[in-house]
Amino acid sequence: MTDWPCTGLLTDKYELTMLAAALRDGTANRRTTFELFARRLPEGRRYGVVAGTGRFLEVLPEFRFDDTACELLAGFLDPRTVEYLRDFRFRGDIDGYREGELYFPGSPVLSVRGSFAECIVLETLVLSIFNHDSAIASAAARMVSAAQGRPLIEMGSRRTHELAAVAAARAAYIAGFAASSNLEAQRRYGVPAEGTAAHAFTLLHTRTDGPDELAAFRAQVEALGTQTTLLIDTYDVRSGVANAVTAAGSTLGAVRIDSGELGVLARQAREQLDRLGATRTRIVVSGDLDEFTIAALRAEPVDSYGVGTALVTGSGAPTANMVYKLVEVDGIPVQKRSTHKESLGGRKEALRRARPSGTITEEVVHPAGRPPEAAGDCRVLTTPLVRAGQPVVDVDLAAARELVASGLRSLPWEGLKLSHGDPAIPTLQIPA
Repeated sequence: MTDWPCTGLLTDKYELTMLAAALRDGTANRRTTFELFARRLPEGRRYGVVAGTGRFLEVLPEFRFDDTACELLAGFLDPRTVEYLRDFRFRGDIDGYREGELYFPGSPVLSVRGSFAECIVLETLVLSIFNHDSAIASAAARMVSAAQGRPLIEMGSRRTHELAAVAAARAAYIAGFAASSNLEAQRRYGVPAEGTAAHAFTLLHTRTDGPDELAAFRAQVEALGTQTTLLIDTYDVRSGVANAVTAAGSTLGAVRIDSGELGVLARQAREQLDRLGATRTRIVVSGDLDEFTIAALRAEPVDSYGVGTALVTGSGAPTANMVYKLVEVDGIPVQKRSTHKESLGGRKEALRRARPSGTITEEVVHPAGRPPEAAGDCRVLTTPLVRAGQPVVDVDLAAARELVASGLRSLPWEGLKLSHGDPAIPTLQIPA
């Protein structure tokens, strides 16, 4: 990741001022455990999807404060703190959920162990990656569930920050999207890239006597072949279908509809394509789709969906609401008691119980090293991720995709509802 800047300055100032105070009073080297978890899911959501683990493990060894950073920090930190940061390397241990795992309120998604000094400076890095990527993956999983097996393409790059777009494409792919329009996501992470066509290309083929949609389609087919996707709603969908088949013949790969009453237009386009002999031409729809509009189109002859704005903004939940809290100091459990912001002290691990059918029934969060007696089928969720500062797992996107898919299959049926409701399963918190 050397071509994508990620330095120690991707943090909040107060973490470094707390570090300075801890170095001054001698508490910086106390052994601590910080945990990443969500007190609650975004309103109405029934589950979350862990995403960002691979990105975090990729940037962790490169989290540094170079000379330029230290020059800036010298403006408000004492020399001892600046020198500590100049030599900073995280040398602690991290356990957590695998990427693609479902999570629920209280799930210990990450458990970060080391000195207070090295753990506190990771707070913003951890939160910014996991809150963003998990929000996108959680929204994407709901869309995948709503699509019921029909492919989805991530098309949100133009609706978010240019670097967030790459992370969003990765998170959506983990959750089950088939592809992304973002080429950097393909280069960096191997996410399959797909593209259709732009209205601008059709409009480009305008002559003095008016639009020439057929000329635009013929030019696209000549350049890209008959398996291309033609955008048929620039002027009129009926004439667009006719021109598309005239240009490409009955072997046309797909047409895309990006506006209007998508269900009605998809039915009309399907009937017209079939009459013209293009029975295998697929219909792609896009245009402000979310999980609810995708679900509403289930009965329509739509073959795939292109999703943009709703996906990259978390479809109403732009953050996963995760927090990063100190839970143990030198083996002593510590916890917040602030109203509505309570935390449970002590380092924790988790397992998930299920029926013999595979349907999950309960998340059990217990003190580390002290699992409860087995009661039915259960699966350990906490796994080693980092030892002595070095990642000890390889995050494979295919494995993460399968973990999401198997997690969705394991939910009780009400957990897949799109309507607002309680978490799909309860979380049992066993205190230290």
